[in-house]
Amino acid sequence: MSTVNDEFPQIDGMRYLNHAAVAPWPRRASEAVIAFAQQNMTIGARDYPQWLTVENRLRDRLVRLLNAPGSADVALVKNTSEALSFVAFGLDWKPGDQIVISDEEFPSNRVVWEALRSQGVEVIQVSLKSGDPESALLTACGPKVRLLAVSAVQYASGLRLDLARLGTGCEQRGVLFCIDAIQQLGALPFDVQEYRCAFAMADGHKWMLGPEGLGVFYCRSDLREQLKLHEYGWHMLEHAGDYDRSDWQPASSARRFECGSPNLLGAMALDASLSLLEEVGMSAVGKALTERIDHFQRELSSMQGIELLSPANPQRRAGIITFRVDDWENSTLFQRLKTEQIVCAQRGGGIRLSPHFYTTSEVIEQTLEVVRSLVSK
Repeated sequence: MSTVNDEFPQIDGMRYLNHAAVAPWPRRASEAVIAFAQQNMTIGARDYPQWLTVENRLRDRLVRLLNAPGSADVALVKNTSEALSFVAFGLDWKPGDQIVISDEEFPSNRVVWEALRSQGVEVIQVSLKSGDPESALLTACGPKVRLLAVSAVQYASGLRLDLARLGTGCEQRGVLFCIDAIQQLGALPFDVQEYRCAFAMADGHKWMLGPEGLGVFYCRSDLREQLKLHEYGWHMLEHAGDYDRSDWQPASSARRFECGSPNLLGAMALDASLSLLEEVGMSAVGKALTERIDHFQRELSSMQGIELLSPANPQRRAGIITFRVDDWENSTLFQRLKTEQIVCAQRGGGIRLSPHFYTTSEVIEQTLEVVRSLVSK
């Protein structure tokens, strides 16, 4: 019987701690793509209807992962940035409207809103450095604010926000709540209904363990037709597949955001990857990841010369721990860790480690030993 470790046959000596960037695929995702490639080579698209059943299964998995009301509420998109753009350039803005974001957002969740300045929309950046970032964000939501857009987990510091509190606060203020979920979806349980969000989006290539080029966009049902469409094609029509029909209208479901042919290659991989998360269970995935991050936090904080840049409060963390080392330039330290086959990232003025639920204790202990040896030099 296979185990989770069998799903990640990574090369000997490698310590992969970069799931907050691009994650390795599990074995089953690789096998699904190989099988799909073989079908394309030997029989072409003869069994195309079977491929669509996999895509539909993927939608159902994403519905469960998001706890969305139904498959009509999710669209398969190229990436998070595309979904954010659907929101930014779909809403009917008026001069003087305001959008609140944090001052720690990844460029995707900043640039798209700043691009609305030509329409007279103002972007307000709020510092998350206070002891109560939710209060700071909600306080900034004055009468002109139409939308609050934040990352569930900040990509550099790893700060995790209380999404349920933000969602309730937005609802009370009549503000739309948009969540960039890329650093939480697949790492910890996620619930669009509990968070009362209008929109949520994420790529599949981080914590969902899938390929680049395929993500998910959740749009609350009452808002779907309020988003002006800018992409049109055969796939987004209500009667897609009826090619002889001359009259048309956008699909009533979130498929209205999918203008053309689907990324079935990506769907094969992401469906397989999500099947692993479902088998383990997101509660167990989140618990295992939390244990690994907590262990990193305890050990790193005990080393002299190390400053943790991530929150100390476990409730404020997800899968990211970022630190810096006295007397080491981050770029030099990063390169040194790279020579030790520690796959990590430079982010937020430090070194970012991001394990996943399957990361072994050996990988963690070996990484900590390397850091200890460098700190002592």
